[in-house]
Amino acid sequence: MTQTMDNAPGARALPHPERPLRIALLGYRSAPHSGGQGIYLASLSRALRNLGHAVDVISGPPYPELDEGVRLIKIPSLDLFATPNHVTALRWKHFRSAPDLFEYFSMLTGGFPEPYTFGQRLKAHFLEHGNPYDVVHDNQTLAPGVLALQRWGVPLVTTIHHPIQRDLALALDQQTDWKGRLLVRRWHHFLRMQERVVPQLKHLVTVSAASRDAIAEAFRIPAGRIKVVHNGVDSTRWSPLPEVPRAPATLLTVASADQPLKGLTVLLDALDTLRKSHPTVMLRVIGKLNPDGPTGARLRALGLGEAVTFEAGLSEAALRQRYAEATLAVVPSLYEGFGFPAAEAMACGTPLVSSTGGALGEVVGDAGLTVPPGDSAALAHAIDQLLKAPELRLGLGARGRSRALEQFSWARAGAAMVQCYQESSSP
Repeated sequence: MTQTMDNAPGARALPHPERPLRIALLGYRSAPHSGGQGIYLASLSRALRNLGHAVDVISGPPYPELDEGVRLIKIPSLDLFATPNHVTALRWKHFRSAPDLFEYFSMLTGGFPEPYTFGQRLKAHFLEHGNPYDVVHDNQTLAPGVLALQRWGVPLVTTIHHPIQRDLALALDQQTDWKGRLLVRRWHHFLRMQERVVPQLKHLVTVSAASRDAIAEAFRIPAGRIKVVHNGVDSTRWSPLPEVPRAPATLLTVASADQPLKGLTVLLDALDTLRKSHPTVMLRVIGKLNPDGPTGARLRALGLGEAVTFEAGLSEAALRQRYAEATLAVVPSLYEGFGFPAAEAMACGTPLVSSTGGALGEVVGDAGLTVPPGDSAALAHAIDQLLKAPELRLGLGARGRSRALEQFSWARAGAAMVQCYQESSSP
């Protein structure tokens, strides 16, 4: 029976700590190629299932790739990013849905409505079906519709990977005219929603100490309110392939989005410098090139088109093969809340050069060469060191693998999250 606001789904008493939990993980878009948040949902759901808990993932499109035993509940949207022409995507049936209309007209005017509209649809889902869960864990939706669950008494835990205010600041720095800055601010308008919602959330988790401090500053809340649970890396899925020969002078970087935050233009500047002393060095980018974006513009300006290739939509197995083939991996990000590509490269035993942006220094430690974020000269120098030193590459690859095994485990992360779930039900 459909519920009303007067009969909203409320709290459930959590079972004894040794009993399995019924957990809902939320994601407004959750495909692995959407970035780290999709990897987080798939990996955490697997870890919680392996600990014996019952896990549903409630997601908008593009949908996640989940293990057997983890149920996917789809919350459809207009999915305008996947339409050939989002301007002509509106249909008469959409006029019956306030979230559909909001999503369409917000996108039409340059906004990013998905977190808000997912929250509204999620609230309707819970009103219709009730709350069968012991705890709901939101993956950075940070929307009023999700906050409503907390108000109804549902135990709610929220992961914030990093504050998007950092993305906004870096994107604005890349713009040279007022029109560009206006479009960037419009796209990030959802930050106002987040800034209203986050201070009201009772149980906050993030993935690194660096993110904790940045979140506390961005949302003006005490850092002590935010728990740190490091992400894991699956060391069986991400492991060395010693039978695969490494290609000479081949750099690998993973960037799911062509955003200033990822530092691709910094890496291209470093590559331009490197090719003066290493004329055969090549860069393989795991990600999709936007010819009109900052990376495309820098590629053309530097004339590096023949030295850089792009691949998108790779499977885990194919990406693992790329790590095995690379001479070394590079993570040039200006800021990362955690940095899955760094952890995955280390787990695969691939020698690593990384910036120290955000949490990357925390993740890499002494298992790679690190440089200040945004410093293309330092990045070129570190890559040059590794290209010239096979023994150093071997040593860093082995050290990275050891660090991944010792420091970053999804089983450990899952157990820590269960403790957060138990605490969320405390008075």
